[in-house]
Amino acid sequence: MAILNSNQISVYVHGLDHAEGIAWGMDGYIYAGSEAGQVYRIDPSKPEAKVFANTGGFLLGLALDSSHNIYACDPGHAVVQKITREGRVRTYSSGAPNEPFILPNYPVFDRQGNLYVADSGRWKEDNGKIYKIHPDGENEVWCRELTEFPNGLCLNADGTCLYVAMSLNPPRVSKIAIRSDGSAGAVETVVEMPRTVPDGLAFDTDGNLYISCYRPDAVYRYTTEGELQVLAEDYEGTLIAAPTNIAFCGKNRDMLLSANLGRWHLTHYHLDAIGIPLNYPNLHWGERNV
Repeated sequence: MAILNSNQISVYVHGLDHAEGIAWGMDGYIYAGSEAGQVYRIDPSKPEAKVFANTGGFLLGLALDSSHNIYACDPGHAVVQKITREGRVRTYSSGAPNEPFILPNYPVFDRQGNLYVADSGRWKEDNGKIYKIHPDGENEVWCRELTEFPNGLCLNADGTCLYVAMSLNPPRVSKIAIRSDGSAGAVETVVEMPRTVPDGLAFDTDGNLYISCYRPDAVYRYTTEGELQVLAEDYEGTLIAAPTNIAFCGKNRDMLLSANLGRWHLTHYHLDAIGIPLNYPNLHWGERNV
């Protein structure tokens, strides 16, 4: 049984082209990216999906810095794009030396300005990996253990672990310890999720983990007590339709929203929870390229 009833789930904004990525910016806007490269900026005071940039590629996960630049995974071009607030687009990273991205899927910043990128690899070929782009522009393959289509990422509240939605073999959420020197530590399974395709992740301030799934049309909550709950589901696939990425949005981080790859809207889940603060680093090295 779902925790939220149908009255607690609503369409937040219409008019997006099968969006997958969603993120909250320090400038007070919601950002989303769509299947033909559109980048949307949405004002919460008057929700309306407005395109302000286009990469010409299929956009997946998004992250932002303190200057409101967007870092968007663009698997069509096999790069992470950097998109300025004015809409200029340049390549931020194409992967590590001699190991280019295959399918960059989701980015997340840590407190030091490192950008972790899940490269999912090819479906069912088990050739995924986690990259790390340092603030000075150095690129490396950071973790090679999670190969089975690593997807959405998030850090825990204290930044000591990177959580990874693993879409395949078996579907699950894993975590990678971040050692004091910044290297990848032990890899553990957090929770297995049979007959699902986990895609997006987000933590609330109570330590609960939210997991959106490309299949089925559902969002789960993994509690601090170790219980996996169905937070919201839609067997018709209309209000919730292949919810890929999720994000806590709003100035108080109290609006849980999902993108819906199967539809044209963002979905709002009305619950009593606040998302943990994300990291919005001050980066300069890439500005010469934008």
